[in-house]
Amino acid sequence: MTFFTIKELEAKKPAEGVEIRIIPGERMTVVFFNIKPGAKIPEHSHPHEQIGTVLKGSIELTVGKEKRIVKPGDAYHIPPDIVHSGTCLESPSEVIEIFSPRRDDLMTG
Repeated sequence: MTFFTIKELEAKKPAEGVEIRIIPGERMTVVFFNIKPGAKIPEHSHPHEQIGTVLKGSIELTVGKEKRIVKPGDAYHIPPDIVHSGTCLESPSEVIEIFSPRRDDLMTG
């Protein structure tokens, strides 16, 4: 068993205004996002299944052709290989996402 203190994990900055902290499991990856207002997560896709939830703030999330504002208490599922993107709205946001299989690309990038 391993324990983590989220704020002590190495912070990575995959996009301007976006900070992530990563916990790699054997078969999955958990990513904690802190996103500044107006910051964008560029359109992308990956072969990993993804489930996320917003803890604080709000995000305009585009998955395929569907666009929706997700806020605290909302969760979402993004199937593998589907193009998606997001924009943080007017207040800082915190999001947790789980990926399967494990996201080794996040550990090196």
